Amino acid sequence: MIESAFFDSNIFLYAYSLDSLDSLKGSVAIQLLGTCQPVISTQVLQEFISNALRKPRLGIDEGKIDEFLDFTAELPVQPLSHTLILHATALRRRYGFSHWDSTIIAAAHANGCATLYSEDLQHGFTLDHLTIVNPF
Repeated sequence: MIESAFFDSNIFLYAYSLDSLDSLKGSVAIQLLGTCQPVISTQVLQEFISNALRKPRLGIDEGKIDEFLDFTAELPVQPLSHTLILHATALRRRYGFSHWDSTIIAAAHANGCATLYSEDLQHGFTLDHLTIVNPF
């Protein structure tokens, strides 16, 4: 059985960027997506699209956004809920993470993932069974 892992939006941004096959981070992201069952949240979907649209240097056009949405259509997606936001708020207050980072951590935790892949969070931080890994 393939292990599930939570993926932050930055992993997908590297995988789908115009130069993903040429860049080290893009290659790592593409390889990583093939090694486990990705789990995401509605926040990850929104962040990917928002960054793709506002950062043209990434080279993620509407076609790439559609590819991303097609790929993620089959993934487990954690919706944002009042309970999740309460958990994120508790994480933010306890550990000092930003609201958005706390919400990502809470979503990964809610899905029972052992690993959260993100470039933006504290590498090696562990919360119960969840460990944050910066694959870059």
